Formats: sequence, C-alpha cells, structure tokens
Amino acid sequence: MNLFVRDLTVIDSSFICERRGVVGDSWILDVTMSGELNEMSMVLDFGRVKKQIKHLVDEHVDHRLLVPMKSDAISYQSTKPGYATLDVQRGAKSIHLQCPDEAYCLIDAEEITLESVTQHVYDILRDNLPSNVTGIEITLRNEHIAGAFYHYTHGLKKHDGNCQRIAHGHRSPIEIVVDGKRDSDKEAAFAKRWQDIYLGSQEDKVMVGELELSELAQSISDQSHYGFRYTAPQGEFQLAIPKEDTEILPTDTTVELLAGYIADQVKPTLAGGESLQIIAYEGVGKGAMAFR
Repeated sequence: MNLFVRDLTVIDSSFICERRGVVGDSWILDVTMSGELNEMSMVLDFGRVKKQIKHLVDEHVDHRLLVPMKSDAISYQSTKPGYATLDVQRGAKSIHLQCPDEAYCLIDAEEITLESVTQHVYDILRDNLPSNVTGIEITLRNEHIAGAFYHYTHGLKKHDGNCQRIAHGHRSPIEIVVDGKRDSDKEAAFAKRWQDIYLGSQEDKVMVGELELSELAQSISDQSHYGFRYTAPQGEFQLAIPKEDTEILPTDTTVELLAGYIADQVKPTLAGGESLQIIAYEGVGKGAMAFR
C-alpha cells in the first residue's frame, strides 16, 4: 500500500555554488511511502506523517546554508564549542563565515544540485520512520513561475526561529503593478538586479577586520568585501561576502520591508502620477504587498 503527500512542506535554504556564490532557493517536497497497514488500517496517519517529516526537514535542512563538502573550494573547521568557520575559495570573490553549527547543512557531494539535496533528505527520512513503513520516495521541485523571479539570501537577527541564520534564502517571484497592470519589463529588471543577491542590513555591517574568521580570510579587505555580524537567540553570526554580490538595505530584510524597499526603488522610474503595487514573495505562496 502506498501513501502520498504532495506539497508537504517547502525548504527555504541557501546553498554554496563555486560559480554563483551563495544562492537562495525554495524547494517543494512531495513524499510517497509504502508499507503494511498498521492497527488503524493505515500505513501512517496523514497528520502524523506531515508533522513528523516536516519536523525532520525543518530540523536538518530548512533555513540552513547547504555546503557541498566534497568540493575542493570548501574548507570547514570546527572552532569554539558549537561553532564552525566556512571558507569558500572563489578567487577574489571568496566567502567566509563563522556561525553556530546549526546554521550549516553539510552535504556529502561535490556540488549542491536538486539530486544531491534530494538524496540528503531521503537519507534523513529513511532512518526516522515507523517500522511498518518499508519504502519511501521523495521529490524536490521548484515552483513553476511564469514571470520574473530572483534568488536572495539574508538573515533576520530579530527572529526567534531559524530565519535568524545569517545565510538562508528563497527563490521568489516578483510582481510590479503600475496603474493596475503588471509591468513585465520592470519585473525582469528587478529580478536581474537581485539575481543571486545577498541582502544585508546597514546596522549589521562591520569592518572586515572586526570579524573572527579563519586564516583563509586574511586576503580579503573592506575594498572587496562587506562584513556582517550580529548576535541572535541561536548565537553569534559572522559573514564576509563580496561587495558585488551584495545589496545593503537601510532596514532589516523581512519580506514586508523588502516590498516597501522595492516600491521605493521603482517609484522614481515612473513617469509620474501612476499608482504602484509591489507583490514581493518570500519563497512559495507567501509574501507582502506595498503601495505607492
């Protein structure tokens, strides 16, 4: 007997890519399980399967930075108890972090792909299911987006949950509505601007020399990189990232504030007098609107 759950949850994470840098992404998770009926004539109760699998995915993968541990560009080193440094060697565009261990998801692969993440999630779920479940199949997929979208990475230090991690992200559509009509050219232009972007907050910016990073970060400077550092409920987070892959906002980077920021950026490009609506998404099926 098979039991399936579509759209069980969404994984909002960022991953390391030697070519693209830090890439925010959102994957929808579908699950099919096979097994013998239990005493309730079920393979597994729908309520339990959703709660159990979502908990495992949230605990081990969601809102983490996915790291391809077999990549030659990666150096990962435990430091003080509960913390580790991560260095991504990309020439002048290197990336450096020191964060709590739970900010990372270490994947046994040379690169982060849909297939390597799927295998990692499968391994986690396979070892944590009831004994009457004899098989499991999972599918990770991106949301189909007809219009423009971008990949962004950020951290929300004031958040009580896992959004506080300094390098997690989303794959997000954008809708820009001028006088009641979507403007696909403006949508495409903003999506290009924020393609594979890190969105940092001005109040979190520090000099690179103030960061406690590994020796591999000694070659970077304030001319090439931005430094970000903050303390949140889960601990202290530090990041050095190339300036050309970053945009600094005067506010925090919640989706509500992002919608307002985009509106403020787009409004001056209008001829004058038109109404403007921004629909900014945070991953799949949720977001915020701003009006100008």
